[in-house]
Amino acid sequence: MRLSAFYLPTLKEDPAEAEVVSHKLMLRAGMIRKLTSGIYIYLPMGLRVLSKVADIVRQEMNRAGAQELLMPSVQPADLWRESGRWDDYGKELLRFTDRHDRDYCLGPTHEEVITDLVRGEVRSYRQLPVNLYQIQNKFRDEIRPRFGLMRGREFLMKDGYSFDKDEEGANTSYQGMYDAYVRIFSRLGLRFRPVEADSGSIGGSFSHEFMVLAETGEDTIAVCSSCDYAANLEKAVVAYPEVGDIPACPECETVNTPGAHTVDEVATFLKVEPKAILKTLLFDVDGEPVAALVRGDRELNDVKLKNALDAQNVTLADPEQVKAWTGAPVGFAGPVGLKVKKVIADVELRQNNSWIAGANAADAHIRNLDLNRDASVDVYADLRNITESDPCPKCGQSLELTKGIEVGHVFKLGLKYSKAMNATFLDENGKEQFMIMGCYGIGVSRVIAAAIEQNFDENGIYFPPPIAPFEVALLLLSPKDEAAREKAYELSDLIESTGADCIVDDRDERPGVKFKDADLVGYPLQLVLGGKGLAKGVIEAKDRRTGEKTELSLDDFVAAFTAWRDQIRSGWETR
Repeated sequence: MRLSAFYLPTLKEDPAEAEVVSHKLMLRAGMIRKLTSGIYIYLPMGLRVLSKVADIVRQEMNRAGAQELLMPSVQPADLWRESGRWDDYGKELLRFTDRHDRDYCLGPTHEEVITDLVRGEVRSYRQLPVNLYQIQNKFRDEIRPRFGLMRGREFLMKDGYSFDKDEEGANTSYQGMYDAYVRIFSRLGLRFRPVEADSGSIGGSFSHEFMVLAETGEDTIAVCSSCDYAANLEKAVVAYPEVGDIPACPECETVNTPGAHTVDEVATFLKVEPKAILKTLLFDVDGEPVAALVRGDRELNDVKLKNALDAQNVTLADPEQVKAWTGAPVGFAGPVGLKVKKVIADVELRQNNSWIAGANAADAHIRNLDLNRDASVDVYADLRNITESDPCPKCGQSLELTKGIEVGHVFKLGLKYSKAMNATFLDENGKEQFMIMGCYGIGVSRVIAAAIEQNFDENGIYFPPPIAPFEVALLLLSPKDEAAREKAYELSDLIESTGADCIVDDRDERPGVKFKDADLVGYPLQLVLGGKGLAKGVIEAKDRRTGEKTELSLDDFVAAFTAWRDQIRSGWETR
């Protein structure tokens, strides 16, 4: 391939619209262009990367026994009403009507469609298991699309679904997909970690997220330093110590705290540490008022709260609701005498008493609050975010909190959709049973952004060799020199004969422009052919990731290039 005939509109400056590194570099490297909010055009260089990621995903899914199909992106509302998600999914579901006033949506995922397909075809246990997948564009109407491909509205996704006759088979299917994902992300050249995760709006009883480790990641994950435990904040279990002897608490009293609304303001005013304060957070939970209690220096996790309450919708109360439920402005809520549907408290609050909490009155707090004596707690649960000071819940050793980007998710769905949509089969005894389902997704386009967030420097991208738009760039410094040009094309053919794709930068540009563009786009292997090297019988070779340079002999080029290339590939695999 010759760059002089390739559509590659690079940019010298960071676009003002781009916030994260991957978005900036993909725009600058001529890989994508924005069409409208959260929707992007893939230019030829970006499409090559996307296709390579999709090919690796496809190969490993096929190897694991899954079969590819393609489902429509437009889905009838009737299926979503049948599963119960037409109303529950929220505003991310783009709904519309056709000319006959029939309701449809643009598919953000395909559980309903695949369940409808399989229930219409599978009748007997002899036809199970079934494992089907597709690689297709999805649409989710994000309220604030941002970060380029990281959180767009339209994106390319691999979504797969398994159907089994029993739990044993479902577990086998789940493990097969889990193992396939490990192979996929290893082949993509990414540093990643599978973590225990919450199933979210997809539903189901058990799931793992596959996280690409990157400091710019949106998600925080807890990783053990000694064992294989890893979980996102929604799923990370806090290992609470046994409750010991707690000293008696003096009688509670109300104290004035004028203007002290926040935990830090109250702590400063009363000259105590934030951990001595009990934080009362009010929520609208499926239309009912609920109070959640955590220690003042802790962060409540909304997903843990939602799961503990087995709720559909959990929304932080607005100032008007707080005033109506407590009789006080925001910042003075407390559990004493609070009239709400339910009070739920973090388990940690059992470890102590003599708390300071809001008095449900303006500019007032209660001191020496004993939850057992002075308030009524309906249930205790693990509600807070885990911290690095907490022990690993699996082995008790230390934890590290690190950042990650979710690129894949495997779900054990169980009967959630098959029961709602009556997807049944006849077992060995002729008895009707519900199929047990699994769901397996990979954000194919997000993988590109994640790879860049993990692999960049001040000069641009350095792609892992398996997903680089071209693994090799041959920079021809004297494109008007006919002998040098013919040699470059000859070497390109030799490179491609070894199984590596190559692009020749034969543009009539200064060498500095070519060097900068090669580093920006991120070709992992770069060869520089100039007049001096040609005269000496060598070509300069550069490893984009490390910057290391060497010279390869032109007399025995294939052997020299192959050895150098394999060394660089190996470095990516073992890093």
